[in-house]
Parts: sequence; structure tokens; C-alpha cells
Amino acid sequence: MAGIGFELRKILHKDNLTSTLAAYSYAGLIGSGPLILSIVSIQLISLFSLSVAKSSFPIVQFQVSLTYLIAASQILTGAVQLMFTRYISDRLFGGENQAVLPSYHAVLLVVTLVSGLIGLTLAFTVFAGMDIYYRLLMLMAFVLLSNIWCGIIFLSGIKQYRAILLLFVMGYGSSVVFSLFLFSRFGLNGLVGSFVLGHILLLLGLNGLIHRNFRSIDYVNWQVFDHRFNYPRLAVVGFCYYLGEWIHKIQFWYYPYTGQPVVGPLHASFIYDYPIFLSYLAVLPGMAFFLLRIETDFVEYYNAFYDAVRSGGTLEHMQDMRNMMVRGVRTGLYEVLKIQGIVVMLVFAFGKEMLDLVGISVYYLPLLRIDTISASLQVLFLVGINVFLYIDRQRVVMWLSLFFVVTTFLFTWITLIIGPQTYGYGFALSSFLVVLLSMYYLENYFADLEYETYMLHQDELAYGRN
Repeated sequence: MAGIGFELRKILHKDNLTSTLAAYSYAGLIGSGPLILSIVSIQLISLFSLSVAKSSFPIVQFQVSLTYLIAASQILTGAVQLMFTRYISDRLFGGENQAVLPSYHAVLLVVTLVSGLIGLTLAFTVFAGMDIYYRLLMLMAFVLLSNIWCGIIFLSGIKQYRAILLLFVMGYGSSVVFSLFLFSRFGLNGLVGSFVLGHILLLLGLNGLIHRNFRSIDYVNWQVFDHRFNYPRLAVVGFCYYLGEWIHKIQFWYYPYTGQPVVGPLHASFIYDYPIFLSYLAVLPGMAFFLLRIETDFVEYYNAFYDAVRSGGTLEHMQDMRNMMVRGVRTGLYEVLKIQGIVVMLVFAFGKEMLDLVGISVYYLPLLRIDTISASLQVLFLVGINVFLYIDRQRVVMWLSLFFVVTTFLFTWITLIIGPQTYGYGFALSSFLVVLLSMYYLENYFADLEYETYMLHQDELAYGRN
């Protein structure tokens, strides 16, 4: 992600209002990831389909179907995303650029095989008896999304950000256009089919960018799955983070008093889903500040610190760089906290008008408010995760991620038992506690950074000097 921050900083150097607005806009879109764009595209497809729909129920079924697809594909690929990212980073750092593209092909082959087998199994068991075309389209969408999440890993290494954003707009935009023609004829299958077609274009575009930026003689390199290059803790982190993001929603979907069956075995919780998805849109400002501050100011001094370590810099210089790293993290956290605090206050002040604008009952307002707080806390948690991964504290991030999953499940279950007045507070409390723990451990690790760098990472230092 550092390349993204540096590239956006170039836009800021023009030092005018337009460049500042452009930089924060790009940072918000890139930093918030495809999940936000997926939500927006689903809502646009639903909005346009309502104009020709005889009933809104197929549109609801479509929304629920894609929500499950996004959740399942993220949880499945979460176990490989961070491991693969670290593997690629190590290869690039070592100048082994030829290993990148074959490793990407290997990961895609494995992900396609695993997601395809899981999808086929579910299609003929859990979804047995449903329309065969619906099952086929869901299988295709599941495999496509799983591949796209892996392809996005390469975005941090490709600096053609305008092209990347255009690809996402093209992919999701084409889904919207296809839905205008397919829904009136094929109903629910037409909506899912339009989503599949748009994501085929998106995946082809991503692969095109990747192949243009990485070259190799070999097509597949299985070294990425060699135990010598595996990082099981990172697999736990990726899996647990996505599971923690979705587990509270799944609990609401299948709790008897909050969830309802919508399409086959898929349930939804209309009392919980609308506010939580709206709240994710509120993280755009925080993610923009995160990229422009943490991923530029912090990374600049991070690189300077470890360059000094590898090149034999003076202790005074390393301490100065360490102090600047700490200042960069604290400043970034403060700015993220400040901007998200403003967002939360705006939601508290104008939440009713926001709900009226999107046609949602005002009774959802308490949930929208607490969910916006939760989403804002998640931005701070992401800051902590990124900093820990930069300084290679995988064990800490693993335990934080496990804590996040367990407390989210436990607190959400307790709130479901207590009743509606506490809905949403379980996820908020879990997010708050994991953020506190993250900040506590960050302070401690920065205080002992020089000692741990020299005493606990001798192999890495030797590799860097060689």
C-alpha cells in the first residue's frame, strides 16, 4: 500500500484545492476497497430494476444472494491474501520479479479449484431443488469474486491508479447496464447474470493490467505454497479478520427473531442489514486520511529506519527515525479519529434525513448511529494492523484478530439475547476493545523497537546486508 500513498502524495504536491480534492477522492476509493463499490453497484442495480419490476421481492433476493457471495468469497480467500502479499513482497524485495506472475497463476488455480469445489458441493446439497440456472450463476459469481480478491493484491504494486479505478467503474457499471436488459426477461437470474458478466470484464481487466506490469518465462510457480515460504499466522489474520467482519451479520441472519428466509437456505436480517451497510460508506473519509498520512509519513521514516539498520547507521539517527515513525502513527491516528468523529457527529445530526433520502424507516436510526461508530473504529483497527505488519509483528496481529472474532461473536450473541435495544452494541464493543489493545501494544513495541530489531531479527538483517 505504500506505493499508493506515495503516488497520491505526488498529486498533493501540486498544492491547490483541485489536487487536494483529487488526492483524497482517489485515496478514499482505493482505500475503502471493492466492498464499497460492490455495495454501491448492488444498490444501483436494485434501484434501476425497481422501475420495471412487478414485485420488489426478486430484487431483495438478488441483494441477499450477492451479500452471501461477497461474504463467502472474502472469508475463503482471506486465508491466502496476506500470505500471498507477504510472499510477493519478499520476492520483489529480493529482486525476484520473475517469480511474481507464475506465483499469481498458481494462487488463482488453487483458489479457482477450491472455490469451485465448494460451490459445486453447496449447489447439489444446500441449494438442491432450486433453479439450476440460479445455482450455476451463483457458482460462477463465487469463483469470479474469489479470483478478483486475489487479483486486487497486485493493485498495491501497480501505479496506474486511474486505470484501476476505471476498471472498477467499467466492471460494476457494466453490471448495472446489463441488468437493465436482463432483469425484465429473466428476473432474479437476469440480475445475478448481469453481476457475473460485469465481473468477468473486471477480472479480465485486472489480469490485463497484471500481465502488462509483470513478465515471466514460466507460467506457474508452486513455490508460493512451499512450507519454507508460508506464513501461517498471516493466514489466521486474514481469515479471522474477514470472519470477524461478517460473523455478527450471520448471527443476525439466522437468529429466529431477527432473520428471515429469503432465497432457499439464505436468510437476511432487514432490521440489521440496511444500517450496517450504510455505515460502511462512512469510512471513506477515514480511509482517505489513512492512506495519505499513515502510508506516506509513516512509511517514509519506516524505510529510513530500516535502511539505517541495514547500512550501519548511527544509534542517534535510528532513534530519530524511530521517533518520527511514532509521530507519524500518532498523527495519522489522530487525524483518522478526528475525521471519523466528524462523520459520526454528522450521522447523529442528520441521520434521519439520510434514511429518508434512501427510503429507509427512521426506526433504523439508532442502529445506523452505533454501526457508524463501529465502522469508524474498524478504520483505526486497520491502521493498527497495517503498522504491526510493517514492523513484522505477526503474532500480535494474529492474537488481535482472534480476539476480534471471539469477542464479536460473544458480544453479539449477548445482545441478541438481551433484546433490540442493544442491537449493534456487541460489534461496537468488540471493535472498541480491539482498538484499545492495538494502541497499547503499538506503544510497547515502538518503545523496544531497536532492541527487538537487533536481537530478534538477526537472520533478516544478515539477509538485508547480503
